[in-house]
Amino acid sequence: MKIVVLDGYTLNPGDLDWGELEAQGELIVHDRTSAELIVVRLEGAEIVLTNKTPITAETINALPKLRYIGVLATGYNIVDVEAAVKRGIPVANVPTYGTVSVAQFVLALLLELCHHIGQHSEAVHAGEWSRSADFTFSLKPLIELHGKTIGLIGYGRIGQEVAKVCEALGMKVLATTSGRSTPPSGTTTVFVPLEQLLAESDVVSLHCPLLPSTQGLINKERLSLMKPTAFLINTSRGPLVVEQDLADALAEGRIGGAGLDVLSVEPPNADNPLLGARNCIITPHMAWATKEARGRLLATAAANLRAYAAGSPVNIVNKI
Repeated sequence: MKIVVLDGYTLNPGDLDWGELEAQGELIVHDRTSAELIVVRLEGAEIVLTNKTPITAETINALPKLRYIGVLATGYNIVDVEAAVKRGIPVANVPTYGTVSVAQFVLALLLELCHHIGQHSEAVHAGEWSRSADFTFSLKPLIELHGKTIGLIGYGRIGQEVAKVCEALGMKVLATTSGRSTPPSGTTTVFVPLEQLLAESDVVSLHCPLLPSTQGLINKERLSLMKPTAFLINTSRGPLVVEQDLADALAEGRIGGAGLDVLSVEPPNADNPLLGARNCIITPHMAWATKEARGRLLATAAANLRAYAAGSPVNIVNKI
């Protein structure tokens, strides 16, 4: 099989091994692929693996030998799955590789909002502690999470992992989801309607997929339901949030802060209103990217391909 990876750099910048894929065919790995080179680089390929490089209907129809599309991620909206169905091409994703890493990152964003560790470290290195009249100082109020309430919008694998971590910190957990009617046994999570969750939570964390029904889910109206001290965390998808509405709410003190690992356009435009927003932490879509998670992703992508070659495909997101 001729296997082409269109954008392998973010998955493997050099610290992982492509060996499991190399063992399955002729492997060609491109760090990045611009739009005008997609079809050129896929000419003669039977297998394409992609993370964020789009595979459109036009691309699929231009590649008569293409037999399989593997997405090096969980979300697969970059592939025209309907066009793939028409061609009888299965599309496979990697659904579970980043659960623990993303949950850990949610906590990292939340703890930074509570303690401003980076800002305090910079202040110490700038000499402020050396000049202090006291043995300690804080630039902003510090917040204890024990007894606070976190509301999870979405309660899939990552949402449930975040719930476990937050319960261990002594937090109360609320959740709203379309996927199940009751929380699993062994958890203290309480399912409530979205409006109640927004009103009662000290932290709101997004863990739902991007669908037409969830795009713009967090908007001016819903932000107005939140406590003025509440934090919003988004490690899911940027377009879940109306960014100007969030920037306005932060500027006006209608919510306490935000921790965002995703934006509506990535990389963001220089005029994105959140880049200058008050008490808004933004990281470059990196929650998934621990070496351990990337290793699981690569191993699962290779296992998906082996299963397909053996005639028993797994993790297929479109019905052929």
